[in-house]
Amino acid sequence: MERGRQRTRITEPPQNATQTDAEPSADDSPSLSPTGLDVRFTLDHEPPRGRSMSPARAYLARPSLDSRRSPSVMSIMQIDQIISDDRMNMETYGVAEMRDGFFDALFLKPDPIDPDEVVERSKAALPKEFEKSHPLSAKHFLPRQLHEFKSVTRKVATTRAGIQLLKSFLAFFIAYILCLIQPIHDWLGYNDYIMVVSTIINHPGRNLGSQVDGTVGTIIGTAAGLAWGYVAILISESTNDALKAYGWILIVVSAVFFAGIALIRSIFIRLYQTVLCAGIALAFTTLGLTDGDAFTWHKPLQYGIPWLLGQAIALAVNCLVFPDAGNRLLAIAFHRSFNTMQESLVIPRPRDTGLRRRLAKTFMDMSLAYRDMRIDITITRFRPNDVRELRNSVQGVVRALLTMNTDTDLFEDWSDTLEITVADDAGSESEVEDSGRKVARALSAPTREVIDCMSEGVKTCHAALMDMTGWRKHFGPSKDVSSDLVPVQLRMQNSLAAFDTAEDHLLRSNDRPETYADHGQAVEFLVFARHVRETAGTVVNLMTIVQDMYTSSKSIRVNLPVYPFGKALYRTNAQVRHDRGGVTAGMYRATFAEIAKLIETTRSSEKHHPRDNYEAVTEPEDCTVIESIIHGSPAVHKDRLSYKLWKLLRRCQGFETKYATKVVLLLSALSLPCCFESAYFWRTLYDAWWAVAVGWIMIHPRIGGNIQDFFTRAFAAVLGAAWSGAAHAASGGNPYILAVFAAIYMIPMIYRFTQSTHPRSGLVGCLSFAVISLTLRDASLGPSVALQGVYKGLVFLVGTIAPIIVNWMLWPFIARHELRIALSSMILYMSIMYRNVVANYVYFDEGKDPTPETIRRSEMLESRMREGFVRIRQLLVMSRHEIRLRGPFDPIPYSCLAASCERFFEYLIAVRQSALFYNPNYIRDNPVAAEHLHSYRRDAVAAILGNLYILAVALRSERKVPRYLPSAAAARKKLLHRTAELAREMEEDTEGYELERQKTWSDIYSYSYNASLTGCVAQLEELERFTKLIVGEKKSRFERPAKPIEEDDEDTDVSPERL
Repeated sequence: MERGRQRTRITEPPQNATQTDAEPSADDSPSLSPTGLDVRFTLDHEPPRGRSMSPARAYLARPSLDSRRSPSVMSIMQIDQIISDDRMNMETYGVAEMRDGFFDALFLKPDPIDPDEVVERSKAALPKEFEKSHPLSAKHFLPRQLHEFKSVTRKVATTRAGIQLLKSFLAFFIAYILCLIQPIHDWLGYNDYIMVVSTIINHPGRNLGSQVDGTVGTIIGTAAGLAWGYVAILISESTNDALKAYGWILIVVSAVFFAGIALIRSIFIRLYQTVLCAGIALAFTTLGLTDGDAFTWHKPLQYGIPWLLGQAIALAVNCLVFPDAGNRLLAIAFHRSFNTMQESLVIPRPRDTGLRRRLAKTFMDMSLAYRDMRIDITITRFRPNDVRELRNSVQGVVRALLTMNTDTDLFEDWSDTLEITVADDAGSESEVEDSGRKVARALSAPTREVIDCMSEGVKTCHAALMDMTGWRKHFGPSKDVSSDLVPVQLRMQNSLAAFDTAEDHLLRSNDRPETYADHGQAVEFLVFARHVRETAGTVVNLMTIVQDMYTSSKSIRVNLPVYPFGKALYRTNAQVRHDRGGVTAGMYRATFAEIAKLIETTRSSEKHHPRDNYEAVTEPEDCTVIESIIHGSPAVHKDRLSYKLWKLLRRCQGFETKYATKVVLLLSALSLPCCFESAYFWRTLYDAWWAVAVGWIMIHPRIGGNIQDFFTRAFAAVLGAAWSGAAHAASGGNPYILAVFAAIYMIPMIYRFTQSTHPRSGLVGCLSFAVISLTLRDASLGPSVALQGVYKGLVFLVGTIAPIIVNWMLWPFIARHELRIALSSMILYMSIMYRNVVANYVYFDEGKDPTPETIRRSEMLESRMREGFVRIRQLLVMSRHEIRLRGPFDPIPYSCLAASCERFFEYLIAVRQSALFYNPNYIRDNPVAAEHLHSYRRDAVAAILGNLYILAVALRSERKVPRYLPSAAAARKKLLHRTAELAREMEEDTEGYELERQKTWSDIYSYSYNASLTGCVAQLEELERFTKLIVGEKKSRFERPAKPIEEDDEDTDVSPERL
């Protein structure tokens, strides 16, 4: 293969839309090596004939390996692939315009947008869920249901899901059988079915800590609801005038309570089970039927005693039947994380988008597992502090793995010697060995040994951790994998010593190049090897932590909840997150709130003061003077009452207050029958209070439900009522036949509630059958049992569909709109992140180098940003379930925009990492150089920040993007040309040049640093292209295009030609 000429790809458009994930795709993020670039070798670097070279398909060319060019010249050659010389004139004729610190923007004619080309080469950017048939497709409905039925059956029969289903069903069935026993029914009364409802709401299909937490929470909530209902009835019966407005007073008092618990439900998700049970208890107390005409203190007992019995049954089943004390969830998280890391250490291999996404998800899985452990009671060998250290070390390994460009040629066969003839200025010729070949021959073997040691170390850590959890037999790895870490640690120590020796010998050799930045392939190999060495350091740290845990964690211990109470209110365990529904919407909001909070914390802790001149920077005696000039006096006005009042009113405009308003309107409307005396008979006979209870259960703070949810939940409510009627018709009141019908119906319905992705439809199906089938036994209900079942089923149907309709009408959750807003927020966050990287890592003043705390905050923000991209892809999948009246929603532009955002983000990380090694002193500390480059640096940074802000605002407000935007590529090219000129001028000054010489690693990383910044510019142009595809392009009034492009309305999601 020819290695003489190479080119580097800024983006990775798929060559075939059907390519696998292992192949480069449009969604592949760039290399996280400090080069930030995916290297491909080819014979030339010219674009295909007959097609324009757009930024989306641009390749960054490098000179041949025998060339001797400065780093700036190489960077200029790369930027030339984005913006050619014929698009802008670089000749200034010695004239410079100083704009007194104002941004000097260049506006160039943009390339035409071809949506069809984008579609063809960007389908691979979609999440894997789009490979399945459309969820609203009638053609694939029955085959999909059959496939899901087979997969669920296999899962229940062969995995732990069957045990979880057994525990949940067993608690329900025990309570159901007890209700069918006549003496128990006579003792508990008509409301004995509350015992069954109790086992469903807090089912035992969870670990012990979650069960205990749910038991305490549901009891407290039930007591609060009963107490408030008792007070409401006492107020309604307090005077004769109050009796006349009995129903209205009940509605008003109940509305106050529902508004309060709605706010708690939307803010503090830890109290979800508590407020849920409080609402059900309140609805029963104010609207439910009692054994007797008057309200007495016996009514709370008729509800409270069955509820306590149900909780006791569920807790007993959880403790006695295959108990899980929280160890299994840790084992699952460890198993998945280490499997993903092990797969990532298969090097070399092509870039795998799916694997990179799984690595990013490992960040969340480990944090979630650790948080869940600290929230609940756990019985395990691990201590919370040990799991925290393990989480940090695993995330360090994952972060290092994401920085490696695994598609490398370092391990190719380099045994043949290749000599290159170089002619000097005098015309003499000399033969030197190819620098890339020399680096490969020196580092290939030791690097391979380090990678093998890392793979073995991760595998051994995996085995040791699974031994400690006790789940190795179920999850793996196999028994032939040793859990003894000492031999692996010794081997790793020896391999790292050999690597360091080979690397040091290579860098100190006499025949090394004068500057490695002139040799692109050698830089790639050196940087890859350096990243392998850094990753090995994180693996060594991981092995040390696992070894300490393995030797010290010999006994089983009980870990009480230790999560800070203030934070614990915003978190809950995995099963409650599942049961409450809307996981994606809730986690998306929480993730972006954390990003915003972290960015705000970073901004408040960093103060960037403008420099009046370029003399040596000294600290002023009174820093508060400068601070007050720049930032005003925020600390003063934030303490004022007016600011606090404004902040409170601002918070009241949030989704929490909107949710509370919807709850009050919905439940007040469903409670209206209690205001009329004529409705007393039928509302008590048909248990109409369950419409209020089901409405409270079904209305979600975040997501209301789409058309698919509407029909699915309505069908579940009707099916439960119909199955209850069929059971009574077939049994004639025989309890044995009723129990058989209950078993047949409830097993799949409980699975749907406790383990499927549609828990709320499963819950309403379970409640509908349990309540109706047990209340139809009472002979006093009348002879027409079937008619009673129809009316009771209608109650559940109204309570099920009413929340969905209210959510459609008032502040609905629309996934495609949230997706657009999320992308807008992510672009804005990246602009702030770019500004911080430039200020803290690139253009900082002398003595203001990045501190460990600054680096730690940057890594925390990067972790949250990775999670944000995961949430964006989940929103993209949610958009498939929504019907769009104006036409089918096109996910391609959104997916491409998200992929471009992620690539920009990866380039930004590469800039930050490279800047830690690359120290351009002549830019930062030399007053003359800094003064000459000031306006160019300002324009290059401002162009990127300005474009990101414009695109973010256009997406959020659904405004069209201006056709002409400041050209970041042109500003970057001007900066590189001026830097090259300045470097040549400084080289003429021998003394100054010697003072500004860079060290070896700084020399190596200089190419990486410049190439990554150039990659940011290329991705910015793609962000512009895809944003215009989504919201449209606004033409200039003075422009007369030769061929106008159709544009959509401002409120559409895609252009008409895409529909």
